[in-house]
Amino acid sequence: MSMALICMGRLKEKYWRDAAAEYEKRLSRYTRFETIELPDLPEPQNSSPAIEQQIKEKEGAAILAKIRPDDAVIALCIDAKQLDSVQLSKKLTQIQDGGKRIVFVIGGSLGLSDAVVARANVKLSFSPMTFPHQLARIMLLEQVYRACKIAAGERYHK
Repeated sequence: MSMALICMGRLKEKYWRDAAAEYEKRLSRYTRFETIELPDLPEPQNSSPAIEQQIKEKEGAAILAKIRPDDAVIALCIDAKQLDSVQLSKKLTQIQDGGKRIVFVIGGSLGLSDAVVARANVKLSFSPMTFPHQLARIMLLEQVYRACKIAAGERYHK
């Protein structure tokens, strides 16, 4: 069982890094988990939609370069299906039973490029609300950990 998270930017504040490290440690009981941080591209103030599109495309190319052809990609998108914890656990188990590495993708502040969204096997939303990158990352790690506990038949808090 293998999973990865590809994300734009790194966790700068210690409390975010500590939270991520804690969940990655907990996940190590269930799966090999790798985090791949890609550098954020600077977004100029008052940038035009065309420049923002170029930034998203460059970030998308960097993300796609880290995805293997046989990976199952789960992209975090605001306009996507929402799953509860049990449904997420079942989806991850189904993918892993197919022998694929699961790769979660969190885009930069402008979101994911069309090419990354098109490559995704599953599009997942936590909420129609927008969350800071750091919080979304910790929420994802916590939910993946919870999904692993559910799949293992262990107790989890509802």
